[in-house]
Amino acid sequence: MKTSDKTVVHNLGLEACGGGANMVAADVKDGKLVRIRPMSFENDYTKEELNYWVLEGRGGKTFEPGMKTPTPPFPLVYKRRTYSKNRIPFPMKRIDWDPEGERNTQNRGTSKYVRISWDEACKLIAAEVKRVHDEYGPYAILCQADGHGESKAVHCCHGCQTTMLDLCGGYTVQARNPDSWEGWYWGAKHAWGMDPVGQNTFSTNTAQDIAQHSDAMLYWGCDLETTTSAWGGQLASKLAFWFDDCGVKHIAIAPDANYTAVVHADKWIPVLPNTDAALQLAIAYVWMTEGTYEKEYVETHSTGFDWFEYYVLGKEDGAAKSPEWAEPICGVPAYKIKALARYWARHNVSIGHCNGGSFIRAAFATEPARLEVYLMCMQGIGLPGRTTIKFIEWTLFGMQSCSPIPPSKVAPSTGACFNGWVIGSNPDHQIAKCHIHKALRGEKFSWYGHGTASNDRPDQFEKLEFPPEGVPGIKMLWSDNPAFSTSLNGGNEYYDALRSDNLECYVVQAPWFEDDARFADIVLPITTKFESSDFGTDADSGQWNSVIYEEQAIEHVGEARTDWEAVQGVARALEVYGGRYENLWQRLTKGKSTEDQIREGYEACGIAEEERDWEAFKERKYQLIPTVENWEGMMTGLSGFASSPEMFPMTTPSGKIEFYSTGLAEHFPDDKMRGPVARWIESGDGHDDRLSSERAKKYPFLVESNHPRWRVHAEFDDVEWFREIETCKVIGPDGYAYEPVWLNPRDAERLGVKSGDVVSVFNERGEVLGGVRVTERVRESVVYMDHGANSDVIVAGIGGLDRGGDINLICPTHTTSKNASGEVTSGYLAGVKKVDVFELAKKYPEAFDRSNYQPEYGADVRDYIVAQ
Repeated sequence: MKTSDKTVVHNLGLEACGGGANMVAADVKDGKLVRIRPMSFENDYTKEELNYWVLEGRGGKTFEPGMKTPTPPFPLVYKRRTYSKNRIPFPMKRIDWDPEGERNTQNRGTSKYVRISWDEACKLIAAEVKRVHDEYGPYAILCQADGHGESKAVHCCHGCQTTMLDLCGGYTVQARNPDSWEGWYWGAKHAWGMDPVGQNTFSTNTAQDIAQHSDAMLYWGCDLETTTSAWGGQLASKLAFWFDDCGVKHIAIAPDANYTAVVHADKWIPVLPNTDAALQLAIAYVWMTEGTYEKEYVETHSTGFDWFEYYVLGKEDGAAKSPEWAEPICGVPAYKIKALARYWARHNVSIGHCNGGSFIRAAFATEPARLEVYLMCMQGIGLPGRTTIKFIEWTLFGMQSCSPIPPSKVAPSTGACFNGWVIGSNPDHQIAKCHIHKALRGEKFSWYGHGTASNDRPDQFEKLEFPPEGVPGIKMLWSDNPAFSTSLNGGNEYYDALRSDNLECYVVQAPWFEDDARFADIVLPITTKFESSDFGTDADSGQWNSVIYEEQAIEHVGEARTDWEAVQGVARALEVYGGRYENLWQRLTKGKSTEDQIREGYEACGIAEEERDWEAFKERKYQLIPTVENWEGMMTGLSGFASSPEMFPMTTPSGKIEFYSTGLAEHFPDDKMRGPVARWIESGDGHDDRLSSERAKKYPFLVESNHPRWRVHAEFDDVEWFREIETCKVIGPDGYAYEPVWLNPRDAERLGVKSGDVVSVFNERGEVLGGVRVTERVRESVVYMDHGANSDVIVAGIGGLDRGGDINLICPTHTTSKNASGEVTSGYLAGVKKVDVFELAKKYPEAFDRSNYQPEYGADVRDYIVAQ
């Protein structure tokens, strides 16, 4: 029986900025995607050709990459995303938005839409671009062209519009926020450098080092069984299992027993959200008072330790940071803190991370990030079995030294055919993402550091202002990433900003009608991965880096166009105005076909000319890049710094690990929240979210919000196959599929709720509904709710109500601290109360009766379209 007409190869990572991961084969039959499956390399490559690597651990245990892609769940279900009921079917205009009359900005988020043609949509957008240019200038157009999304290059989903607008005089861009690295980016960089993001970028051969020398791995706020799925597959999971086989103990430190803790951990230490700093300080106290840290290492490899010691021992404020001091703050008993500190001091201990959670995305996250560097210094980081590694982003920004396993010869790039915004470009006209709401409201404001996730440490000392002189502010927003409210901080305030009179036009281009797209004035339908041909890479899955000829698999769904085609349509419409728009389409495309650009991408991807063969590449559809030669002889992690800090210095002013940051002391001498030495911060800079605060009497829970298990940020919330899984959604008494709210049994008993009940998670910023899941997998005083659920807004803005479970709507708007523009999306206070959904339905009958909604898949775009 014939099972397919053709098979294509694509990457299905969701990095969106030209990179990729998760290479798969997809079978097409009768014009439909019928199956997505892992790739097997055995018929195309031999192990000798790939310089196949094998790592050796204790007890003769080995680890090898295998000859089949370690494909995670998300790529395998992608066809459900392609055929989602929530695909935008055709161009749409908000029914009460009239560019020649009343714009009714206050109705964004509540008004429905009417169908328009592509020709009309492109003309409307072109007219608005021309009007804004004439009235305000080019920098009054803000492009949201960053963040996560589908990994495309020629048809990139982030920034095609910037390429066009650059030819028309310029634009302002929303900076790519370092949202996966906030605390490290704004904090740890001042302790040990490690540009660009502040995490350990010297990880070469550290996986083997851990397997041979580490006694324990601390999974600190780390869920490698969840977070890696979109950016690197399941090799990280196999790596953790191998560590276990090699006798490495696994200790999970997090408010919840996340999937990594459940699968791998020998011990779970349930710390309260955003209190890791207290736990770390208490560990340092034990080492200092018991003399169990590497004194000689600290003396030769660091500066300013005496400042830290002075603080920890209580000589600065009279409060010794002992385990007894830390216990009521972090919720970990003093005896457990002492046991952990003493075990750590006697053994080789490493730390593993996977980004996210309240450890790094909370108020004052700079402090636990710096304190981790301090602790690792006190135990001799770089010595055998003592390191930090990541289970994700193994070629971050093209740095193969980030990978703990043997790297390929080349980290390939799609740069030559990438038609989007390049991170860090257009630096004179950027707005740090966490401040966008101010710009949309027309405010004047300032901040420090471009915050594009790619800048070096000194950039954080540069003061920036918006709007710059001669720019009137933002009047038009053009987004291809309409997921701010589900992925960043202060969602309800952002929704209010979208409805500001100052924002005269809001354009969205996206495949799905989700979240912020429902506030747009004009909506363009965009294709998914398999509806176009493209050039792709896979550099983060951990086996062999690869380049991919991504053949178009299926026709466009509905009236969708690629991002590149959509922008070309606007360019054509602009040409009628002449002047700066004359011959715009030709200048934009340079007359190149998609095939031309794919070939350009391949020829400039980084693979040596003698190793490239265009025709063979097209026929095979992919090309693997062998492992670098003599990888066994490459320096292990920070061993060079450990053996000779003068020869292998850190990128700090002193070249050493700085307990006292000279840069922060010089540039921000009055900053009490991010001072020269890391410390415990109770409150300040707009944050008052400790259980000891007065606010906790009204809002007695700390919110823990992680990367979601069954989504990638805001994507995949509509996949039926995931919704069949018990932990994905909670079906309420009204038949609606609510986002799970995890509560400890003792908290649930006090609240009078049980599994299956619907509750409101609330604070002064609004309410979010969710379905209760009573479980011992979350500690007391914590309410756990993953971020990224597709919002279903009942009342928009501050004080509003969301049925969909978009927890980011009620997180703080204030940044990490005054001078650190990081998101705060976890570790803040909220209340929890049971709600009667039937009473709410009486109060909001239209919003609670979306007739096409189905719990099997969720939102349906038809509920937002006026029948014509």
